Amino acid sequence: MSMSLQSPVGSDHQLARLLQIGVVLEEVVEARAAKHAAESEEIDEEVRTLLEEATEESADHRERLERLVEGLNAETIPFDEIQALVERQYEADQDFDGILYDQLCNEETAYKFYDDLIEAIEESDAQFGIDRDRLLSVLAEIREEEAAGVEEVTKLMERGQ
Repeated sequence: MSMSLQSPVGSDHQLARLLQIGVVLEEVVEARAAKHAAESEEIDEEVRTLLEEATEESADHRERLERLVEGLNAETIPFDEIQALVERQYEADQDFDGILYDQLCNEETAYKFYDDLIEAIEESDAQFGIDRDRLLSVLAEIREEEAAGVEEVTKLMERGQ
């Protein structure tokens, strides 16, 4: 289920592509959380709130990633190509049992993606079209928000929601 980011990020083009994958991952999380919140009458208010917050957070992450991509001197990849890649790599269209389990898988996948991406950037000595410290700072903030999401979903699951 994880995408391999085994080599350092070597160019603006490669970085833009990876950031675009993050954008699509966030779109997947956002769409699935919104769908669960809208379609499930039997979920309690706490779960509904968690899903609504996840939807907003993913939209925010997507916008932050898109701003980073705009700062790079690189061509972007057509959305449908990235979406197909994300679905292959992260099984984004797979159905999971249970809303919270699905949300947990999405949050964990996003966390792992950002963790791997940060590591690949840190291992690189390439110069990017955007400030490296700003890039790593934004990605680290997003990663921490994903980690908090994993924690929040886990607590709800442990309480037997």
